[in-house]
Amino acid sequence: MLGFLKGDPKKKLQKAYEDKLQKALHAQRNGDLRTHGTLMEEAEKIYEEIQNLPDKK
Repeated sequence: MLGFLKGDPKKKLQKAYEDKLQKALHAQRNGDLRTHGTLMEEAEKIYEEIQNLPDKK
């Protein structure tokens, strides 16, 4: 009941994924490759979570 009020977890993960990618890009541009690598690893984990979510029809 009232399932329409719940947020879409895929949208939240997609936003987090895009934010991590953007932060990684800025770190790379600033020459901070260690932070870039860490952020890319986190982004990959989020991407795997997105892929494992069931498709909503």
